[in-house]
Amino acid sequence: MKSSVIIFPGSNCDRDMDVALKKFGFINQMVWHNDIDLPKSDLIVLPGGFSYGDYLRCGSIAGKSRIISSVIDFAKSGGMVMGVCNGFQILTETGLLSGVLQQNINLNFICKNVFIKINNNKNKYFENIKKNILELHIAHNEGNYFCSQDELKSIEDNDQIAATYCDQNGKINEENNPNGAIKNIAGIFNEKKNVLGMMPHPERMIDKYLSGEDGSIFFTNLLNNLK
Repeated sequence: MKSSVIIFPGSNCDRDMDVALKKFGFINQMVWHNDIDLPKSDLIVLPGGFSYGDYLRCGSIAGKSRIISSVIDFAKSGGMVMGVCNGFQILTETGLLSGVLQQNINLNFICKNVFIKINNNKNKYFENIKKNILELHIAHNEGNYFCSQDELKSIEDNDQIAATYCDQNGKINEENNPNGAIKNIAGIFNEKKNVLGMMPHPERMIDKYLSGEDGSIFFTNLLNNLK
């Protein structure tokens, strides 16, 4: 399986994502944001970081990069596109995903491990996954997902909520919501479920000796589903 990671000025998780994808069997290429064409890929990843220093609004400048037109065309043709953290923010800026990522409710940068509950496994990202509660890492200042009530109804009606923040037992409430996201939303899909945006970083949890292995579960499952 072939993957491509888009590099934006200010990305700081692009190499982490490259390492993770290669570790679990993807043949990965790094693509500069100013390129026009995407290499042949089964998966496109917009990585975490602080593209363009989050000037104007997180993800807003990156969402106008030259490569984005090709990413949008790829997604609209049914191609798999995943955005993690800043990548999620960029996907909302492009219109590939609904809603926006606002500043965390406590107005502070958050860096810690969290638990998320897989809300929909009828897709290539989570189908057949061995665990429906994963421990992953977050590191963001604008992870507070928000959308209008009409958008929320549409998202819920179409089962587009990919994952929600919870405790280790899967309990979902305000205490387990690190950033104030509406409905504890940690990640969402587009209607076709081929585009996924999520704030937690699976690429940071791929080694039991350094962090944790729940990211390994995610990547192994994703690769198997794409074969």
